[in-house]
Amino acid sequence: MDFKNYEMPYSINKQFSEKVAYFSMEFAIDQALKIYSGGLGFLAGSHMRSAFNLKQDLVGIGILWKYGYYDQARNQDQTLLPTWTRKLYSFLEDTGIKFQIEIHSAPVWVKAYYLNPDTFNTAPMFFLSTDLPENDHISKTICHRLYDANESTKIAQMILLGKGGAKLLDEMNFEREVYHLNEAHGLPAAFYLLNKYNGDKEKVKEKLVFTTHTPEEAGNEKHNLHLCYDMSYFSGLKISEVKAIEGVADDRFNHSLCALRMARISNAVSQLHGEVSREMWNKYPNICEIKAITNAQEYKYWADHPLYKFKEDKDNKGFDHRKKHLKKRMFKIVADQTGNLFDADVFTIVWARRFAGYKRADLLLHDKARFEKLLNNPKYPVQIIWAGKPYPMDYSSISTFNSLVEQSKNYKNMAVLTGYELALSKSLKQGSDLWLNNPRVPREASGTSGMTAAMNGSVNFSTDDGWIPEFAKSGKNSFVVPQADYNNLSVYDQDEFDLNNLYDMLENEILPMYYDQPKKWRDVVKLSMEDVKDKFNSDRMATEYYEQIYKTS
Repeated sequence: MDFKNYEMPYSINKQFSEKVAYFSMEFAIDQALKIYSGGLGFLAGSHMRSAFNLKQDLVGIGILWKYGYYDQARNQDQTLLPTWTRKLYSFLEDTGIKFQIEIHSAPVWVKAYYLNPDTFNTAPMFFLSTDLPENDHISKTICHRLYDANESTKIAQMILLGKGGAKLLDEMNFEREVYHLNEAHGLPAAFYLLNKYNGDKEKVKEKLVFTTHTPEEAGNEKHNLHLCYDMSYFSGLKISEVKAIEGVADDRFNHSLCALRMARISNAVSQLHGEVSREMWNKYPNICEIKAITNAQEYKYWADHPLYKFKEDKDNKGFDHRKKHLKKRMFKIVADQTGNLFDADVFTIVWARRFAGYKRADLLLHDKARFEKLLNNPKYPVQIIWAGKPYPMDYSSISTFNSLVEQSKNYKNMAVLTGYELALSKSLKQGSDLWLNNPRVPREASGTSGMTAAMNGSVNFSTDDGWIPEFAKSGKNSFVVPQADYNNLSVYDQDEFDLNNLYDMLENEILPMYYDQPKKWRDVVKLSMEDVKDKFNSDRMATEYYEQIYKTS
């Protein structure tokens, strides 16, 4: 293939003919390609699969992380041990394209690798690497670790994604009408374009669209403006010109705010997140419109199709047998990792996602007496599993993970698993009866893990945040904790309110239904599977991006 004059490798559906480049720091495409950390990557991966399904004129641009995010291993006492192992991918094609970009006022060589659409049924994808013999050691390390803890390295990674990705498109003579930034990591692409178009801000605005995922201002990345300037983030623009665009007087450069000012249009990732984002950002002048396109996951990749077939055939015996089979299969992983033998006839709760403070992984343990009662209830037995990756420098979240590991040693029906990546995520969703999600409202922008859980016959039990208000019919297709007055309650009081409601619903509604009314429970599972199938399938989401964000007319 001639990558110097690249053309889309399949016929484009006329409905999706706008030419789009999608920039993301991470993509969860397949278990074999470890270039993701969590929800942002899962979302981007499903988007790439749906772009392929719909034959959209879209390409993905990311970074080829030499060591990925990290490999989740254990110390001798079973606590968390982050390890970094070099990844090798024989299925990626060397494009032969090599070029230089400026980082920290010095030329850095960049190489591009290609993921053929047929490999994993995705849009065509290009991954950038600086791990080349032509570069010095520091430049090589830019693409080593996803979300590196070093501030200068992190800024260099943004420059590689944005400036490097935009230059790659020029190197391939591959004109794109839309540059879609999935989060603000790729914002240097906007400054590359501004330099390319001789400072024509309107021309850049025509091309740029932006997806924001962070529902509170403090969570949006800010870095020292002068450091960003010294790192060559702005492609030659003077600091005074950057300040005029970003519009903030101090020296903290707010990547998201700048993206909202440079983009033609932007979107939040759930309807509730849209309301929160507009309220959060509208105090700043000159930002673009913020729409809401609710995240989704690809049904074809995630759903357990035999389970859906039994549902459609109204074969309840087959349906129940299939779910039990999926549980047994997942419990082999539990046994392998922990030595605990779980029972497929016992109600199984799973909490699995990225570990972060606001997600409150250990909330159930805040009331030790009720937790003890839950795990030792002879009438309504329970098994509970935790899994997820804390950021390797987030010591508070690592401490939470480790305290759960220590607690699990006291119970044969409690387990904490490592290696939470695509494959384990899928197994846990297939093998769980209840998918527990208890973020502090309104901190979860979307929270898509519950969508894929529902696609595998696991019922959502959640606080009323992210995508849940658009999906949930509590008691019919899910169970939703009543919403606390989060504007007026302290964090402590909100946690206490949610904790008591979680236990009340578990003890008085969920467990009695599962054990005493199995038909009613099965009806909840089936309605959940039905309600998630189309509305929260990423084919719908990818279509809405074209209709609401990419189209210029």
